[in-house]
Amino acid sequence: MKYKRVLLKLSGEALMGDQQYGIDPKILEQYAREVKRVVDMGVEVAVVIGGGNIFRGVQGVSGGIVDRAQGDYMGMLATVINAMALQGAFEKYGLKTRLLSAIKMEQISEPFIRRRAIRHLEKGRVVIFGAGTGNPYFTTDSAASLRAVEVGAELVLKGTRVDGIYTADPEKDKNATRFETISYQEVYERGLNVMDMTAITLCQENKLAIVVFDMNKEGNFLKVCEGDNSVGTLVC
Repeated sequence: MKYKRVLLKLSGEALMGDQQYGIDPKILEQYAREVKRVVDMGVEVAVVIGGGNIFRGVQGVSGGIVDRAQGDYMGMLATVINAMALQGAFEKYGLKTRLLSAIKMEQISEPFIRRRAIRHLEKGRVVIFGAGTGNPYFTTDSAASLRAVEVGAELVLKGTRVDGIYTADPEKDKNATRFETISYQEVYERGLNVMDMTAITLCQENKLAIVVFDMNKEGNFLKVCEGDNSVGTLVC
C-alpha cells in the first residue's frame, strides 16, 4: 500500500442515498465494506463526516430560525449522529472504532485529544471525528484538513459521487473534462469547488495532498490507497 495513514472525508448528503433526507442503511454498509478492505491491508484510517443530510447551519440562517453560530452548532450535532451511524456500521463488519468529538459528549464519545487519536490509529482502530472543529464558521472540509494535519495523515481523500475534479460540472456540461492532477494554485485560479478555501490553504501550507474520487464505486477507496492514479484527481 502506498499510504500508511489516510483521512477520509465523507459528505452527510452521501448518506441519504436515493432518499430525500436521513440515512440509507445500504450506503452505510457499502462504506463499511470499503473501509474494511483498506484496514485489512494495514492502512490506518480516520474519518470525518458532514451533517448535511440532517441539518446545515446556513439552512437555519436562511430560514430565519437562528443566527449563524447557533446554526453551525446544530450542524455539528448532526455530524455526531452520522458519526454514530458510521461507527455502528463499521463495528457490524468487525472493525474496531473510536468516536472522538470536538464537543464533549462523554456518554457517547471520547473528547478529541490529538495524542489519543494517534494512539487509536496506531492500534488499528478506525477513528471517526465528529462535531467538526468544535467552532462555528468552519466547515467539515476544514475539520478534515485540520484533523489530517494533526494526526499526521499522508493524504486527505474526499469521497464524492463524481470521479474527480472537472473543468465544469459534469452533470450539467457534457464537454467537461477530468483533471488527473491539479495544483492548489490552479484550484484557486479556476475557482473549482473542491473543498472550501480554508481547507485547501491548510493542506497547501502543510504539503498535504488531496484526492477527490467517487466513493460510491466499489473498490475505489482501496485503489487510491494503493496509489492508482487512474482513480480520482490528485491535488498537490
